[in-house]
Amino acid sequence: MNILLIEQVKTKAITTKPFEKMILTLFSILPSLYPRRISAITPDEHKITLINERYHHIPYDSSFDLVVIHFNTAAAMRAYEISDTFRKKKIPVVLCGLHATAMIEEALGHADSILLGRSETNWIHLLKDMENGLLQKIYPVDPYEKVSVTIPPTRVVLPGLQFIAAIEATRGCPFGCIFCPEATTIGNNRFFARPVDEVIDEIRSLPQKIFMFYDLSLTIDPKYTKELFQKMRSLRKRFICNGNIDVLAADEELVKLSQKAGCIGWLIGFESVSQETLSSVGKNTNKVVYYKKAVDLIHRYRMAVIGDFMFGFDTDTPDVFHSTLSTIRSLGIDVADFSILTPFPGTPLFKTLESQERILTKDWGRYTMHSVVFQPKQMNPAELINGVTMLYYEFYAPLYSLKRIGKGLRLGMYPLLLILGRSVIALFGMRNLKTSKNKVL
Repeated sequence: MNILLIEQVKTKAITTKPFEKMILTLFSILPSLYPRRISAITPDEHKITLINERYHHIPYDSSFDLVVIHFNTAAAMRAYEISDTFRKKKIPVVLCGLHATAMIEEALGHADSILLGRSETNWIHLLKDMENGLLQKIYPVDPYEKVSVTIPPTRVVLPGLQFIAAIEATRGCPFGCIFCPEATTIGNNRFFARPVDEVIDEIRSLPQKIFMFYDLSLTIDPKYTKELFQKMRSLRKRFICNGNIDVLAADEELVKLSQKAGCIGWLIGFESVSQETLSSVGKNTNKVVYYKKAVDLIHRYRMAVIGDFMFGFDTDTPDVFHSTLSTIRSLGIDVADFSILTPFPGTPLFKTLESQERILTKDWGRYTMHSVVFQPKQMNPAELINGVTMLYYEFYAPLYSLKRIGKGLRLGMYPLLLILGRSVIALFGMRNLKTSKNKVL
């Protein structure tokens, strides 16, 4: 079969400006490696054309036997538009991704079949059914163990200069934070780790010096991660990865090994500086009292800290923005991303807010984490957007940015490059907030 695989479709939040596209390409910003995985395991008798609408036009006039579209919530309407166009040409369409998995009935209104979850074996089942003329409406999730050991290396190939590669060593997250669409999607609450030697071989094959682990967290199984880091030491690569506070504050051996393996920065979902807030949303890996210890330990081994913070929780009052800024500065975090709590379909948060009639819109194009799509409990939507905008302006103010960059110089060349690159990407978030500011519901 001749198959078109669209791994990302355009949303209003996706840039079309040449400079911004170049920056995103340099840092390999993809929503998921999943489409690359199903492409990698597709039998050779099938031809895969893999495109990203951020860089390519949709080839409506080409002849395909099957079209597969991967998309997130913010891109849902665009994905449906593309799907409807191909179906009018009598070409069957399969939809996949977190939104299609969460909103099955909605997605089936625009597709011939839905591929659920992140597992690859259901893709193989779908291909066999398609060949036999027996395409099913829904393909449920199969365990990762059935296929993950045979997955070949994923090649992230984008137009232009690509500075950072991307791989995945583990999958899933057992923690189940109520706002996280990744951890709460079908099958993704199970943790699975690929064989260490297989991951090492993939890292060794990467042409880039720097790469990013797309794993939800590399601190879920410290024993596995330590073995991985130990074997990475001889590869002389540099990498960025995600981790949780509880382990990073308590396990100096893991932090030290990460630096020796080539880590230049840890991305941490702090989410909030309030313990009450963290407990209310199931973020049990975070203890505010350990924030400083974790940040200092990472800095001691000359790695950068990228902090993610989210606002709009029921415990958040208007003073949360200034208290967060003060805490971030006292912690010495190198780069910070600020987002608006977003109740993605399929998450416990969405179900709760919907039952409370607090969902303001189901215009999925606004579900970008830069707009307010629900009624906050202790502030109005304008206060929420204005507060997050203020944080961006204050944290990335020229004088404070120079201080952070100066600290990055002490960490070394690679952490400094990471700080500079992530700072530029964070400024895109500021730009999206400017756009959202005039669209408060």
